Amino acid sequence: MKKTLSIICLAAGLASCAKLDLTPPSEPSTAGFYSNQTELELAVNDLYRLPFWGNDNELFTDNDWHRAQLTNAVIGGTMNADDGSVQTYWLNSYKAIARANSYLSNMQRAAATTPTTVMTRLEAEMRLIRAYQYARLIARFGDVPFITKPLLLEESGSVTRTSQATVLDFIFTELDWAAENLPPSYGAGEVKRLTKGAALAIKARTALYAGKWTEAKNAAEKVIQLGVYSMESNYAQLFLRAGESSKEIIISIPRDEKQQVFNGAGFVQDYICRNAGGFGAWLPTRDIVDAYECTDGKPIDESPLYDPLQPFRNRDPRLTMTVVEFGTPWLGYSYQPHPDSVTTRNFKTGGMVANFDNRAVRPFASYTGFLWKKGIDQSWADRLVEDNDAIIIRFAEVLLTYAEAKIALNEGDASVRDALNRVRARAYGVAVSATTDYPAVTTTDIAELKKIVRRERRVELVKEGLRYMDLIRWKLAEKVLARPVIGLPDPANQNRAKWPFPGVTPLDDDGIADYTVFGADVKILVERKFDKSKQYLWPVPAVERRVNPNISQNDNY
Repeated sequence: MKKTLSIICLAAGLASCAKLDLTPPSEPSTAGFYSNQTELELAVNDLYRLPFWGNDNELFTDNDWHRAQLTNAVIGGTMNADDGSVQTYWLNSYKAIARANSYLSNMQRAAATTPTTVMTRLEAEMRLIRAYQYARLIARFGDVPFITKPLLLEESGSVTRTSQATVLDFIFTELDWAAENLPPSYGAGEVKRLTKGAALAIKARTALYAGKWTEAKNAAEKVIQLGVYSMESNYAQLFLRAGESSKEIIISIPRDEKQQVFNGAGFVQDYICRNAGGFGAWLPTRDIVDAYECTDGKPIDESPLYDPLQPFRNRDPRLTMTVVEFGTPWLGYSYQPHPDSVTTRNFKTGGMVANFDNRAVRPFASYTGFLWKKGIDQSWADRLVEDNDAIIIRFAEVLLTYAEAKIALNEGDASVRDALNRVRARAYGVAVSATTDYPAVTTTDIAELKKIVRRERRVELVKEGLRYMDLIRWKLAEKVLARPVIGLPDPANQNRAKWPFPGVTPLDDDGIADYTVFGADVKILVERKFDKSKQYLWPVPAVERRVNPNISQNDNY
């Protein structure tokens, strides 16, 4: 029997409630598998895992920074064909593709004992998953090897790269088929699986990234018209365990400590404050804090409401739902990084304790002065476990995709303003129609709408792994990722009259901050670098080209 390159490693069974069972079963061989409905479902369930779905690392952007990491290959300008993150991304995508190809080539073994409706639904899920992997690949690598069936070992050496345009056409066709054959939703007690809306939402995102504005608009509009999804009333709760069943979520990947799918103490402690036993090492940047508009809908350098000495006042409510506000309770303590606040309130005891989140007390406390709040709650500190479901796509993104695609088509009509305002109104906790209670978008100017939708994407979707591809497709990476990460001066050098920041940060037409005007009143934590001659695409992993020299490399790698 000839050997093939299709390998299947089954790691997820069926669920008894509303989530997939993540407990790994044994690993049967491909040759004897796909013989009944259970095995088909096991094969599909195996691909509901975060390595096959996760959005990009926020550390690749100007929103996020980790004290110990300093730089990575993206913001350090060192990306090359031997980079581990590139190899892992490529490998995971092609693992999923190989497993999907194996499934689609062998699923008919179970046809006699599996209901036709189940066969069709599972096929649609697999075709969607395979299309999604190719969407991920072409967005980062451009032309890629295009494989739609298990390859014989002797065939693998002749594989070359197929044009991005050809692969994109395939992706759209597959997603359209999946959308036609997947249900709009499942019952409350059923497993959370891929749906018609998921196929359309992936198509909308893929088309947006490829600059296919009509396709992006149409796909997003179809998701909106399904009537299945709605905005969660509480933005902050959406990203916690309480929000995992929200009707805003279109695709999420289940995670659960009990089933050993979680992040442990080291990960959690990097995020939580030092007073609560953490390290305060994984940090929001000043760039993202300055990106939030004021409550009048104007950027901080245009609004009379902004005060750099009180940066959380009069700001978009999502700021304080995303970043811990100074002087507010956080994980049992008052969070106050002011250099003179050497003690702080312990709300558990009511007494004052040493303030470990002050760099005058603990020199490794937050270098930017900020801590993440989005998606984090007291349970992180209590359990030292993070097992929130991972949100991949939600309805707010679809609304913003629809708005951006329409704007790119020079269609700044009322539906664009409505899409933007549905996202904005939710941030303020009011109805869309209550236009005096939030900064409703009223302009019809295309250039202004373009600025608004870009700002809205940044603050609405922060920490969800979407900023990187926005910087790439907007061709802003060469500007944004060539500017330094800014922190607060050391306590001994901090001018108390200018704390936490010495003035209003200038923002350019792209909303990008310029901190050079502040001189020694800011501290450069690390210099970012981005090589525009090559880094808009990632390199094909060197190990792939050593195995098959027929796979060409991207320019300048």
